Amino acid sequence: MLNFQLSKEQLAIQQHARQFALTHVLPVAWHHDNTDQIPVSVLEKAFRDGVMNTDIPKTFGGKGYGLVEAAIITEEISAACPGIATSIFDNSLGMEPIILCDNSVAQKKYLTDIAKNFKIICFATSEATMGSDVSGIRCRAKPDGDDYILNGTKFWITNGGIADYMTVFATADPDKKHDGICAFVVEKGWKGVSTGDPVPKMGQRCSNTAALSFKDVRVPKENVLAPPGKGFILAMKTFSRTRPIIGAFAVGAARSAMEFAIEYVKKRRAFDTPIVNFQSLQFKIAEMYQKIEIARLLVLKAAWEADHMPDPTVSASIAKMYATEAAWEVVDDALQLFGGYGYTKMFPIEKLMRDIRLYRIYEGTSEVQRMILSGHALHAYKPVMPPMADIPVSRQEPLDTDRTVWRCNMCGHVHYGDAAPDECPVCLFPKTIFKKYSPAETSG
Repeated sequence: MLNFQLSKEQLAIQQHARQFALTHVLPVAWHHDNTDQIPVSVLEKAFRDGVMNTDIPKTFGGKGYGLVEAAIITEEISAACPGIATSIFDNSLGMEPIILCDNSVAQKKYLTDIAKNFKIICFATSEATMGSDVSGIRCRAKPDGDDYILNGTKFWITNGGIADYMTVFATADPDKKHDGICAFVVEKGWKGVSTGDPVPKMGQRCSNTAALSFKDVRVPKENVLAPPGKGFILAMKTFSRTRPIIGAFAVGAARSAMEFAIEYVKKRRAFDTPIVNFQSLQFKIAEMYQKIEIARLLVLKAAWEADHMPDPTVSASIAKMYATEAAWEVVDDALQLFGGYGYTKMFPIEKLMRDIRLYRIYEGTSEVQRMILSGHALHAYKPVMPPMADIPVSRQEPLDTDRTVWRCNMCGHVHYGDAAPDECPVCLFPKTIFKKYSPAETSG
């Protein structure tokens, strides 16, 4: 049986995260958005309060929460500030390649440290010219005995400017594309590692984004997460587990926009009546609520699959694509309900709109998700219905007749008789175009 209710433990986690968001995130969000600075102190509070790094396995001193719990926590924090939520969850993104890899030495060293101490770890695949093409990585990893020497840059790295550790994807041979990609854990204090100034952004201004530079950085063998040829697979496995959380970001932000809009239309008056009495506005609220509910269900389904199924890629893409696009529609409608006030910085909607626009871009654009889903639907999906050529659609009599049935494979015309007609009376193709169905084939 399916069960769409959160457990008592999950409800307690939700309440704890909600209280943290309302107490520590919401009061400072607009100030840090205005100053374009990441509130590191809030991240440290999130660590101390147990709403950060929740997916570290218990073996290494973590809580061992699954992705469903991560989605619940993320929605609550994103409802208060999507940017701060991004920086909090980015630690999980940075750790995911370590959790998924086969390097037990790196797992014990870094996961144990991050569980015990307040440390920031970022995830570095993106480059300035790479876009969504992970196979186009140019940052080089040259083998040197059992070690590697890193040279190159990374860009668009969330928390890159404040990270203590970095999971870095590079290539041993750019010509090999996917087969050349490898992955490492790099420490910020190592010789040759440096970071750029924060990237000025339209939204997500409470989250740090910066470039990383590697100049002859020696990475010891114990820090290799994936050798050449296995790095791309590790990156894709990581995304399939973290994309549902991008959907959770979107759900939280959209939920807040809807709640603010409901409050506003109940108080605002026009034409001698509260505008909530206008049916057109009621319909907008209904559609906003519907989209948020659908998005949350898709996110939790994808998160559940990530916790229990071997490959959540398809559900993760659906959740990420739908939730982020629906959130944009919800926030846009909320701003419309606020009218001119929604366009000002005196009300919270414009910040939510700036913050959520990124979700349709990072960790695989909406276009990439469509490529993943179309590829699955066209090549991997197994249909239930037989091919149309195998279904003689008859409106003359049921197909369980004892008569022999012939179907024109060009236009679909159905003919009854012991032999096919010399030509199809509809499309005029010769009798060779007809396929025969015996009574046994068309019954049951």
